Amino acid sequence: MPELPDLEVFQHNLEKALLKKKLTDISVPVTKNLKVTVAALKKALVGQSLVKIARSGKELNFYFGKQHVLGMHMMLHGKLYLLKDGEEQKFTIAVLQFSGGVSLALTDYQRAAHITLDPPEKTAPDALSKDFNAKYLEDHLSGKKITIKKYLTDQKNVLGIGNAYADEILYTAKISPFSVAGKIPPAQLNELVKAVQKVLKDAIKKINKSHPGIINGEVRDFMQVHVPKKEKSPGGRPIEHIDKGGRTYFTDEQVLYN
Repeated sequence: MPELPDLEVFQHNLEKALLKKKLTDISVPVTKNLKVTVAALKKALVGQSLVKIARSGKELNFYFGKQHVLGMHMMLHGKLYLLKDGEEQKFTIAVLQFSGGVSLALTDYQRAAHITLDPPEKTAPDALSKDFNAKYLEDHLSGKKITIKKYLTDQKNVLGIGNAYADEILYTAKISPFSVAGKIPPAQLNELVKAVQKVLKDAIKKINKSHPGIINGEVRDFMQVHVPKKEKSPGGRPIEHIDKGGRTYFTDEQVLYN
């Protein structure tokens, strides 16, 4: 699943290609997750110019005119493609046709990716926002018995972090992903926030540099521990993994708080 750094790069590249273009049509071959009719979608969006694209957690929001927003969630296997007139993609969920002969296709062979008209605003803080800080974690982790990784990857708690980046962040902070969230000392929570900022911002720069123009896929080859078949961490320790509710990568360099 694309996570915060991937989507930040996608958003920037899509704006370069589509900003200020008028939406001339929209088709939705797969409507099972669509909460409005296609007719209502067309009425709200067709004829409007795209004024902004913004990331919202692990989703992209397309702002049309002054009234409506189209939310787009790629789930686990969704991909975006820029198409010229006449081009098609397999497993298409939705296609946005713009002036100038360019279209944006959302695809997913699992048919789980979806679009939403005027999605509700999210209440949790974004991982890169000022609201996600050590004080927020102290307040919200008090008494929490879930693991810190489960906490970080729950979009009701913090927006944008998924399985892969949670492992990278916790390795950087030297906190075991199996630590009880409410048992982590305040000093380590401060280090955790620093690790979130560093890991995510560094990843955005690396993806931009190695894959300019990218709008789909996941770039993970630069990661420190969340890399299949990588045997040792930057600190020289063996990388272990556990497959339970998603694969978790970790080392004995990380402190377990329980």
